Amino acid sequence: MGKVREFIEYNYRHFNAAALVDAAKGYEKHLSEGKKMLVSLAGAMSTAELGISLAEMIRQDKIHMISTTGANLEEDLMNLVAHNSYKRIPNYRDLTPQDEWDLLENHLNRVTDTCIPEEEAFRRLQDHVFKVWKDAEDAGERMFPHEFLFKLVNSGVLEQYYEIDPKNSWMIAAAEKNLPMVVPGWEDSTLGNIFASYCIKGELKASTMKSGIEYMMWLADYYTNNAGEDGIGFFQIGGGISGDFPICVVPMLAQDLEREDTPFWSYFCQISDSTTSYGSYSGAVPNEKITWGKLSIDTPKFIIESDATIVAPLVFAYLLDQ
Repeated sequence: MGKVREFIEYNYRHFNAAALVDAAKGYEKHLSEGKKMLVSLAGAMSTAELGISLAEMIRQDKIHMISTTGANLEEDLMNLVAHNSYKRIPNYRDLTPQDEWDLLENHLNRVTDTCIPEEEAFRRLQDHVFKVWKDAEDAGERMFPHEFLFKLVNSGVLEQYYEIDPKNSWMIAAAEKNLPMVVPGWEDSTLGNIFASYCIKGELKASTMKSGIEYMMWLADYYTNNAGEDGIGFFQIGGGISGDFPICVVPMLAQDLEREDTPFWSYFCQISDSTTSYGSYSGAVPNEKITWGKLSIDTPKFIIESDATIVAPLVFAYLLDQ
């Protein structure tokens, strides 16, 4: 038994700690039964450098599909090529509006205690990703947002900029495996904004980028072809669209397409620090998803009410027997 796993097994006995152990054991059991697992990434997990543990999960085939925000998709690559220029601000709670303005003036975009350097991160990627977009358009090709970035990563053109060990980039691991992925709401990401600006200037066509509806259509086929009789598992980090978008495919298949033999999601865990509340997706308890036709009454359900930047690496370390 790995040291982290041994520590968790011995010390994490009650409350959220026990929920973490139960969820990890449920995840492990799910994989041992030959079922697939989807992981959804919300928030700014890439800037929190989740790639250190997530990449190894991908390499060891403990994750079979990812649903992610556009921010996490691009911020893993930004960390890869500009890590040395990131600025950490441990006293971020004490910043005044003037302090924040000064960061903007210095082209530093803050994510909690970490500032992403605009020139080194965004602009270093921009010319290269524009070329991938433009080449595809000129060839009459259309792709999903993540497919363009996979093509960029696999081309090797970014290797000259690497500032972290590439084994800690989950996007490199995903690109190498051509990991199935959906990126709902990609348009609100920085690269989504940049793509829109090129469309407004007439340098690209919006149709070159496949849409969210096309992602849902693709996901419907993926779930149908990979769920078998028992369904796919769902490990949700945070809330929001990265979780809500993919989980809806099951009721869509069963209710809207009338494929009544569609299996429910067969495992569900959410890591969230949202207060359980009425009207909040992120704060909804798993049982509410039964009424929406997403989970079965028998689906193993877990919720770990804690900070995902602390919990997710621990769960992954447990599963990797580190």
